[in-house]
Amino acid sequence: MLSALVLACTPAGAQQTDDPDFVTFAGGWFDMNRQKDDGAEVRLEYRSDKKLLMFKPFGGVMATSDGASYYYAGVLIDVFLGRRVVATPSFAPGYYARGSGYNLGHAVEFRSQFELAYRFDDRSRLGVSFGHMSNAGLGDKNPGTESLMLNYSTPLASLTGLFGANR
Repeated sequence: MLSALVLACTPAGAQQTDDPDFVTFAGGWFDMNRQKDDGAEVRLEYRSDKKLLMFKPFGGVMATSDGASYYYAGVLIDVFLGRRVVATPSFAPGYYARGSGYNLGHAVEFRSQFELAYRFDDRSRLGVSFGHMSNAGLGDKNPGTESLMLNYSTPLASLTGLFGANR
């Protein structure tokens, strides 16, 4: 019965999900929708290869050119559209520090994102993502914002190999 539930909850093409842990580097445009306080955004994420049903944990840090930062952890799902294309929706609550940047109305913010990426032979990925941050009504104001990002995910093992961890 449990195996039937797992199969029913697993995205199409899941037999291809033997991907490793990833480190993701991203750069792009913060507040690209309203452009009231837009600027550059950079991110660094760890994406685990562990799964609970179809969900994988991930966490990261984001910073903007206006000094705002966001520290978050959440879940993602990799949906393989063939061998090369991966769609990755994700959701992460986190702590937002405004700095001299955009006032999102609360320190607790929620980010939902959709990424579409190309998967290379070494399993690294190059993709584009669109994300939304909002406090879900926790604060007196809830302007929300969107980001458009270019993402590069590389297997963690390829980075640790650079520092002699596999020698």
